[in-house]
Amino acid sequence: MSIIRVGLTQTPWTGDRESMADLHEQYARDAAADGAQVIAFQELFTGPYFGITQDPSYYDFAESVPGPTTDRFASLAQELGVVLVLPVYEEEQPGILYNTAAVVDADGTYLGKYRKHHIPHLPKFWEKFYFRPGNLGWPVFDTAVGRVGVYICYDRHFPEGWRALGLAGAEIVFNPNATKPGLSNRLWDIEQPAAAIANGYFVAANNRVGAETNEYGDDAVAFYGSSYVVGPDGNLVGEKASDTEAGYIVRDVDLGHVRTLREQWQFYRDRRPDAYDSLTRP
Repeated sequence: MSIIRVGLTQTPWTGDRESMADLHEQYARDAAADGAQVIAFQELFTGPYFGITQDPSYYDFAESVPGPTTDRFASLAQELGVVLVLPVYEEEQPGILYNTAAVVDADGTYLGKYRKHHIPHLPKFWEKFYFRPGNLGWPVFDTAVGRVGVYICYDRHFPEGWRALGLAGAEIVFNPNATKPGLSNRLWDIEQPAAAIANGYFVAANNRVGAETNEYGDDAVAFYGSSYVVGPDGNLVGEKASDTEAGYIVRDVDLGHVRTLREQWQFYRDRRPDAYDSLTRP
């Protein structure tokens, strides 16, 4: 399979967990009806973006992976015949919590998970209160649509993981986010295209959209959506999604461009890992 159709969602918090899951199920159904073969949800899609505060009550959103959410959406993946990327709050055991994304194949098979490596701790992004750093490396999953990797939000500022996913054979990397206006806007335009070029694969990045005032009132962060897909040549595949409206986008991706661009730009051939020892020092 060379050309695949990719779906990405973006939405604010609906106000409760069940309606949030129901909304994403409907997005998946609608995107699949539009021909999507792989659909990725936004960061921590079953809840609000609770990193804006430090409140232990949000620990209740954590669940096992695989677990209830992955089981529900694995059944949906099998029904629709689509690959799903499911970013959720994971509890490995009490007090051991991760920002995680599960990958489910088009036949409903749970393929595994990625745990976010880089955990910010900044005003309104108090994630170290909620998550341990990921410890599962940089898995790449063989799916019905190709070789899929995941990198989550703040991870995108660190080039090492992007490269590790490329070395592991990723053809498309999904990057679910909860990103607010500011310096981030410019980085949003640069980082994913730069990673796609440097590593010779597609990047599909989605972001929450809107202010979650139903949870945080005047303290809510105004996420700016603008989800998009970018190719290994650094060019957008279609237009970005809205920066204000909830919904989903569907884009056609030609994975054949991965081989074409890697043969034209021989970055993997010309790497010098023998010269990079200093990069691994603290």
